[in-house]
Amino acid sequence: MTSAKNEEQSRLASCQDSIRRMLHTIDARLSSYSQEIQTRKEYLWEARRDMDHIEKISVRQSIEQSLDSAEVIKAQHQKLVKLLRSPYFGRFDFIKVGACESIPVYVGVHHCYDEDTRHTLIYDWRAPISSLFYDFESGPAHYQSPKGVIEGQITLKRQFRIQDGELEFVIESGVNIVDDVLQEELSRASDDEGMKQIVATIQRDQNAIIRNDDAHTLIIQGVAGSGKTSIALHRIAYLLYRFKDTLSSDDILIISPNRVFSDYVGNVLPELGEEQVSEVGMDDLAVELLDHQYRFQTFFEQTTQLLEKNDEALRLRITTKASTDFLRQIDKFAGEVEKRSFVAVQWRTGRKIVPDWFFAETWTKHRGVPVTERIAQVVKATESQIGIHYNYDLRTDERQALREAIRGMVRKSTLRQAYQELFNWLGQPELFKPVGGKLEYADVFPLIYLKMRLEGVKNPRPRVKHLLIDEMQDYTPVHYAVLGKLFSCRKTILGDATQSVNPYTSSSAGQIQQSLASATQVKLTKSYRSTWEIMQFALAISPNPELEAMKRHGEQPQVRVFKRPVQMIERIVAEVTDFHSSDHHSLAIISKTQRQASRLHKSLHEKGIETRLLDATSAGFSTGVIVCTAHLAKGLEFDRVIITDVSNNTFYSEMDRNLLYVACTRAMHRLAVYAVGDISPLIADAVSHQIH
Repeated sequence: MTSAKNEEQSRLASCQDSIRRMLHTIDARLSSYSQEIQTRKEYLWEARRDMDHIEKISVRQSIEQSLDSAEVIKAQHQKLVKLLRSPYFGRFDFIKVGACESIPVYVGVHHCYDEDTRHTLIYDWRAPISSLFYDFESGPAHYQSPKGVIEGQITLKRQFRIQDGELEFVIESGVNIVDDVLQEELSRASDDEGMKQIVATIQRDQNAIIRNDDAHTLIIQGVAGSGKTSIALHRIAYLLYRFKDTLSSDDILIISPNRVFSDYVGNVLPELGEEQVSEVGMDDLAVELLDHQYRFQTFFEQTTQLLEKNDEALRLRITTKASTDFLRQIDKFAGEVEKRSFVAVQWRTGRKIVPDWFFAETWTKHRGVPVTERIAQVVKATESQIGIHYNYDLRTDERQALREAIRGMVRKSTLRQAYQELFNWLGQPELFKPVGGKLEYADVFPLIYLKMRLEGVKNPRPRVKHLLIDEMQDYTPVHYAVLGKLFSCRKTILGDATQSVNPYTSSSAGQIQQSLASATQVKLTKSYRSTWEIMQFALAISPNPELEAMKRHGEQPQVRVFKRPVQMIERIVAEVTDFHSSDHHSLAIISKTQRQASRLHKSLHEKGIETRLLDATSAGFSTGVIVCTAHLAKGLEFDRVIITDVSNNTFYSEMDRNLLYVACTRAMHRLAVYAVGDISPLIADAVSHQIH
């Protein structure tokens, strides 16, 4: 292995020399561009009085072109600087069938070609040939190239860690991705900047999902800690590489659960050399679709209400509107409203007659568009038919009379009136219960869907070519019906049915697959985030026979019961002190409700403990000590987690079971569960499992 390290050390030095030479060339070109731009600007200023308009435009255009060229070169410069610090992470030697000798292929985050030697130094991890690194052990291998399938043999496979330009280790192995490397990466503390790229440790099943460019709609059901969000983002980076001529970052939209999560994952694509893509929350999308005309409860507010109030009627309203049957009922009702929306009557001007059936057919033909536009379309079609059948052009006054006649045939009600009438039509008027002029969240997307059916909606994001939806389990069939009508483009949808913080609105991968045409479902069942001990504790709370925990061992979760709340606070203070003296970067203190989290944050502040409280208005992720709810912690990960007040009068329902599971599975290395008084029966099995 020493000889292998020496060999790779020599190769690394050679590669870095080439990169430095390329950087030197780029620096010279940038300097030349800078001088050229400055010279042209000075000329434009000094000779402005002597130049005609055409010459001024020409000089300005040449300056803009030089600036654009300089920006492209600067981007290349930034990539090369990154490569100098860590040029690649893997190597395999591949010999094609019929070839005389194998070629070494070095795989990194970015492609690097040496124009002087006309030799590829590093292959981008997304390149077709790079798939061999993820998919095959030593021996027979093949990959799909633009020219067809290339077959051959992998004769050598190595993995490296290169940091700050230094080769830290070389591991030579025939296995897929070296287990030791993955274990070591997983055991490290969380990063200060949120989620990071994982190109060095992508597993074979993950790679298949990333490189799937056939599925129109790909649904990823991934267990807690399976890396599904990271895999989905790497998939976006791959698609941007694979279809770079037809797909750009401006063509992609991510529907994200909240702004903290958006910030947490926001560094992944830039790390992979791609521009950041647009993100929108489902609530914000609803505001856009309803033209800012309706006030409504947010998903966060709905979940908070469910957690803080034991309201059976609320649960019934939410559950009913989250069903597939409710979606079908909206369709039926929309059909009824459509039939009643227009009463056609015969119209005449002079001896020219337009029969009622023509108006009825034309009105039906233009269903799903706003009423004003629909009337205009009927007027236009009627004028055309009069011209064809009677060889006559309507006068201005006749055209106005026709328009008024058609308006008189319309039986229009407001969208809100129609939506409220839906529940009378169902015989369940009690299911519609706005509060203080605000719609309940459960009514928002059914209202949008009805608007689509009756009036049509203008797509606020018409250029989207790929839609990524995270936390898929939190959305109902009506949500997916709206998204399906709004975005006919390709989609990547991901989540975990066992991590729903609101079981009354949750959807499984199978239900989503039924809602969206041409959907393909894949599963990620191996969990990498938490230690074996933490995952066994979580699985005792909410069993999942499909989940396979990574056997990375650590401390047993702590379970402590206190007689008084002040004792629990003192213990948390001690844990925070211990955290600050450790090499860990993130500690989450998780409460059930936002009210409890706020009280805890205040108590810790009074003890002189600096923490950050996450709430619905929080816009960014940060490390250090965070106080939050399980709802807001979903999708995030922390070195340490403390779950507070896990008592029998706080955590007792099936919804609470889901919350506990989500909270436990946020912990990477260390988990503590604290209760005041009698401990929740929901973790009795977990404690028993731990003891035995």
